[in-house]
Amino acid sequence: MSEGGESQALRAGDTIPYSPLDDAGAWQVLRRGLVVSPGLRRGIAVTAAIAITAAAGRLVVPLLIQQTLDRGFVDGAWRPSFVITAAVMALLVVVTVAALSGLTYLRLVKVAENTLADLRVLLFDHLHRMSIARHSAVRLGTMTARVTSDIDQLALFVQWGAMSWITSLSVLTGTIVVMAIFSWKLTIVALVTLSPLVPWARLVQRGQFKAYSELRERVADTISEASEAVSGAAVIRAFGYEPVVRERVDMAAERHFGAQMRAQRFFSLYLPVTDIVGAIALATTAGVGVWRGAEWGLTSGQLVSFLFLVSLLLNPIAEITEVLDQTQTSLAAWRKVLAVLDWPIDVEEPIGGVELRAGALAVKVINVDFAYDQNAAESDACRTNPATPSPMVLSGVSVEIAAGSRVAVVGETGSGKSTFARLLARLADPVSGVVEIGDENLRAVSTSSRRASIRMVPQDGFLFDATIRENVAYGASNADDAAVHLAFEQLGLTDWVTQLPRGLDTEVGERGEQLSVGERQLVALARAALASPGLLILDEATSAVDPETEQILANALDQLSTGRTTISVAHRLSTAERADVVLVFDAGLLVQQGSHHELVASDGPYRRLFAAWLGNTQTR
Repeated sequence: MSEGGESQALRAGDTIPYSPLDDAGAWQVLRRGLVVSPGLRRGIAVTAAIAITAAAGRLVVPLLIQQTLDRGFVDGAWRPSFVITAAVMALLVVVTVAALSGLTYLRLVKVAENTLADLRVLLFDHLHRMSIARHSAVRLGTMTARVTSDIDQLALFVQWGAMSWITSLSVLTGTIVVMAIFSWKLTIVALVTLSPLVPWARLVQRGQFKAYSELRERVADTISEASEAVSGAAVIRAFGYEPVVRERVDMAAERHFGAQMRAQRFFSLYLPVTDIVGAIALATTAGVGVWRGAEWGLTSGQLVSFLFLVSLLLNPIAEITEVLDQTQTSLAAWRKVLAVLDWPIDVEEPIGGVELRAGALAVKVINVDFAYDQNAAESDACRTNPATPSPMVLSGVSVEIAAGSRVAVVGETGSGKSTFARLLARLADPVSGVVEIGDENLRAVSTSSRRASIRMVPQDGFLFDATIRENVAYGASNADDAAVHLAFEQLGLTDWVTQLPRGLDTEVGERGEQLSVGERQLVALARAALASPGLLILDEATSAVDPETEQILANALDQLSTGRTTISVAHRLSTAERADVVLVFDAGLLVQQGSHHELVASDGPYRRLFAAWLGNTQTR
C-alpha cells in the first residue's frame, strides 16, 4: 500500500495503518513475534524436552499391552508376576507423565505471563510515543483491543497451544516410529489412509488465518462501539439517542458474530473429516492386520498393540485440530499487535538531547506548516496550485514570544489555535519549519527537560481514577502534601478544597466524572502549577468554568505568570484583554498579532471576534 493508502486508512479512523505484516503468512508472523518477544525462546529447550519425555511416556502403555499379551500369556497359561510387574510399570509411567505434563504447563504459564507483560509494556510505550495526530486518527477501541483482547488471546496460545503442539507432534512422531518397528508395511497402510488430512489441514489453515484476522478487527469495532456507548451514556439519554446508538452497537455485534461464525466454519468442517478419516484408518488397519498380519510376522500382541497405537495416533491428530483453531486466532491477534509496533513513531525523541535553562522560556516559531495528514500536506499540488484546497491545519506560521510574556491565542473554531499549542508542547512535530523553546530547537531538547519545563493543561482536564491529592501530585515526581497544598494556595483555591467532603482525599472517579467540568479544570491547573514550568500552555483551560471561578483563576494565573511564559488558547476574549500579546489565527494562518487595544483599534478578524463576544456577553 502506498503512503497515500496509509493516510486514507488513518483518516477513516477505524483501522490500524497498513503494515507489511498485513500480507504476511502464519510462519512470518510467528518468526517476527519471537523476535519481538525473545522471552518466549528462553528455556524453550528445557520445556520442549520435558514435554517430549511426557509424550514418550504415552507410548509405554501400548508397548506394555503387547508384552503382556505375548509374554504374560504363554501356552494358555498366564504369568502373574510378569503381568503384575507390567501393570505397576504402567501405573508409574502414567503418574510420571501426569507430573511432567503439569511441570511443563507451569513453566509455560510463567514464561508466557512474564513475556506478555513485557509485550503489553512495550505496546503501551509505543502508543504513548505516537503523536497526537496518530492518536486522533485511530479509534480508541482499536488500540484498547490490541493491548487487552489481542494479547489475552495470545496468552491462551502460549500457555496451552504451544504445549499442545510440542506434545502432539512428539506423540505423532514417536507413535509412527514404534508402529514402523512393529510392521512398516502396516504402518504404510495406516499413513496412506490418513494422508488426505494433510492437504485438508493446509486448506483449512489458510482459510482460518484470514477469517481470524477479520475477526480481530470486528472485536476492535465492538469494543469501540461499546466503549463509546458507555462513556457517552449521559449525552445519549439526554438527547434520546438510544435507538441510533443501539443500532450501531447491534450492527457491530452482528459483524462480530458473522466474523466469528465464518472463522468457526473452518473448524466445524475440519473436525468431522478428521473423525471420519480416523475411523476409516482404524478399520482399514484392523482389517489388513487380521488379513496379512501373520504373513508379515505380527504376533497377536503386536497386532492389538498396533491398533492401540493407531488409536493413540488419532488423539494428537484430533488435538491438533483444536489447537490449530486456537493457533490461528492467536496468530491473527499477534499480527495485529505487531502491526501496531510497526506503526512508525513520527515524534522521535533525541538521544541525550539538550537541557532547557531554568526560568521563563522564550518561544520562536519559524515558518511552520502542519497537517494531520502529512502525506497530503507535502503534496506539490497543494503548495503550488491556489485552486487546490490546502489540507494544512497551520501554514507558514512565524512568531517570536519573549520570555515571561502572557500570550493569548484566539480564533474561530478550527482556525488552528489548539494545534499551534500542541506543537509548542511537542505533542506533534510540524511538517516543515522549526519550533524553538528557550533558543533551542524543540526536536533537540531532551525528553525529561521538555516535560519538566513545558506543561500543558488540555481543554478536557483529564483526571485519573484516584484522589485529588494523587492527581495533583502527578505534576511532579517528588511532590509531597505540602507542595500539593501550596499549588492550591497559589491558585486561591484553598476554600474550594476545604468545602469538599473529604478535601484532597476526595475520589474523582474515572476520568474525573465525580467532579464537574469546571472542578476538573481546577485540579488540572493545580497539577500544572505544582510543576512550576518555564512555559505554561493553557488550551482553553478556563472555558468550562463559571464567571466567578474564572475570576479566581484569572487572579491566580496572574500570580503564576510571574517568572514564566504563559500561552493561553482563549475561548473567552476576557483572557485576551489581560494578555501582553494576542495571536489571531484564521484558517491556519497567523493573521494578526499585538496587544488587545491595538487589535481592537484596527480593522481585522480580532475586532470582529471581540465585537461578537461582547455582544453575546451583553445579551446574557
